[in-house]
Amino acid sequence: MKFGVVVFPGSNCDRDMQEALQNDLNQEVVMLWHKDKDISSFTTNDCIVLPGGFSYGDYMRCGAIARFSPMMQSVIEFANKGGKVLGVCNGFQVLCEAQLLPGVLLRNANQQFICKNVYLKGVGSDKALKIPIAHGEGRYFADQKTLEELEKNNQVIYHYCDENGNITAEANPNGTTNNIAGIRNAAGNVFGMMPHPERASSNALGNIDGQIILKTLLMNK
Repeated sequence: MKFGVVVFPGSNCDRDMQEALQNDLNQEVVMLWHKDKDISSFTTNDCIVLPGGFSYGDYMRCGAIARFSPMMQSVIEFANKGGKVLGVCNGFQVLCEAQLLPGVLLRNANQQFICKNVYLKGVGSDKALKIPIAHGEGRYFADQKTLEELEKNNQVIYHYCDENGNITAEANPNGTTNNIAGIRNAAGNVFGMMPHPERASSNALGNIDGQIILKTLLMNK
């Protein structure tokens, strides 16, 4: 599988993602500049990643400007054809702005930037994974109808939990609806999440739980 990592002005996790995919998971990685449009070398068996950061300085809503970049037009077409796309943190915000994923990301409930390790678990799993978060606008919100559809279609892929895997209000770091940490689209090829698996994928960092997430989401065909 080949990965493309999009670089926007203000991206600050693009190299972290490249390092995790290329060196920790031994995958081919191509860096994609936001002004370019050509991703013809990628097939629907490959994956485009939108990394964390502050695309275009977050001068409007987070991800609102990046959604209109030349590269994102190609990414939207790629996703609509069935290609895999992962958005992490700011990348998740971009995917929601581009309407590749439903809902929005709002200011954290405490109105503060949060940077710490949290726990999350995948739907159907009892294993709690320790993954860092670093965001000021990570509170997922959608209307009731959308939330019901997400649950009905098994589109919620990660919930915040405590270290024992319990989904509790105390384990919710940002006030997100229903402890939602990540979702996918109905077709199952576009994924968005606020926690940073690329920051927990190296033995040198003392935590490789992020590898489990990247392998689960992206390498299962």
